[in-house]
Parts: sequence; C-alpha cells; structure tokens
Amino acid sequence: MIRYALKCSNDHSFESWFQSAEGFDTLQAAGHVGCPTCGDTDVKKALMAPKVTPARKATSQPAPTLRSEETPQEAAFAKMRDHIEKNSDYVGKNFAHEARAMHDGDVPDRPIHGEASLADAKSLVDDGVPVLPLPFTPKQQQN
Repeated sequence: MIRYALKCSNDHSFESWFQSAEGFDTLQAAGHVGCPTCGDTDVKKALMAPKVTPARKATSQPAPTLRSEETPQEAAFAKMRDHIEKNSDYVGKNFAHEARAMHDGDVPDRPIHGEASLADAKSLVDDGVPVLPLPFTPKQQQN
C-alpha cells in the first residue's frame, strides 16, 4: 500500500491510499480518483515529505495521538446521513424491489434508503428508476 498527498484543480488537498503506484495511475487514468470536497477528477500527486525519525530518538518520543477534530467533509457526511436517516424509511435488502414498485406505481412514493447489489442497482438505473449510491453504510448494518 502507498499513501499519496493529492491536490485537485480547485486547489483542495487530501490524501488517499492505493495498492501501488501503478494502481494510482490506472485509477486516475480511468477518472476514478476524485476530490472528496468538490468531486473534481483532475487530481495530481502533491509533494509529500516522508516523516523520518532517527532510530535513537524514536523511543523517546510519545506515541502519536488519534485526531479528535472532525474535518469539514466528515461533518458534511454526518449531516447528510442524519438527514437521510430521519427523512426516509430504511428498507434494507428490499431496496431494489421497493424502488421499482414505486417507479412502476404499484406502491405510493416515499423516500427510502437501503441496500442493493451492483447488478440490481445497474438494472434500476438502466430502467430509468432514479437512484444513487450513498457514501455511508446504514446504521442498521454496523456492528
């Protein structure tokens, strides 16, 4: 695994892990590396200085602490998640069936969220059912 400091064309800086340098190049060429702030896929590697500690000083330094501050992106995702969970029904693995039934007029429309396989999601999109993936796992599925 390799970690890169990245920057989008809108000057947002972020970091991400990749399987290898070639993995980054492949994903970037396919347009799959995007800025988490604005979604821009014009992303370049930024200069990144490795943190090197001399061996004799490594034991005298305290262990790094976990960061406790929430980034603006994490706050935005939390706000979105809270809004979705308060204003829609969780239908679990029945999502594809429920979304199709609403689209076909078999059941009344209502806001829903849940889970669908990639094949089911693609079938919904191909049939014109308005769906989109959420950037979080439903709380009902967390340990």
